[in-house]
Order: sequence, then C-alpha cells, then structure tokens
Amino acid sequence: MLSGFVMGAASAGEAAQALGVVIHADPDVFLTVLSRAKGALVVMSEGGVFRTQYEYLTSYKGLTFHTKSAEALKLPADVELLTAASISVAER
Repeated sequence: MLSGFVMGAASAGEAAQALGVVIHADPDVFLTVLSRAKGALVVMSEGGVFRTQYEYLTSYKGLTFHTKSAEALKLPADVELLTAASISVAER
C-alpha cells in the first residue's frame, strides 16, 4: 500500500516538474489572459462527482494558467479548444 502512495507522489512530482509553475487564477483573470493571447490553445476538461466542474489550462508568455469554474466559460472566438478527459495540476 505504501509503495502505491510513493509511486503516486513521485508521479505527481514529475508532473509538476514537467509543467513548471502553474498559476491558479479566478475565471475572470483567466479570461483576461485569453483576451491578450490571440489564437491561444486552451485545454478544457469537464468532470465532477456531485456537480459539474470545468477546468481550463492555457499558456501565455511562458506561464501556465489554470482555472476551475462551476459553469462553462465563454471563450474568445479565436481560441483553439482541446477537450481532455481530465486535467491534473498540483493544488495550492
């Protein structure tokens, strides 16, 4: 059992290293970033157990931005949207 925990922690650490710094932002801040990043790629995931939750991830000027929202965000028309089964980032 402990070895599974250690493996999971190692995987989470590797994922954090791969992404570098992730900025957790409010949905309004995330949309402001998108308005500045013309033609941005956004990864979106829809999930949740008791209620639907949307997660979004994008990159702008070398920084990775992440947000969660109870409602789907109205993304700019020029955004390239990629839907993922899930998004996993280290929490605050």
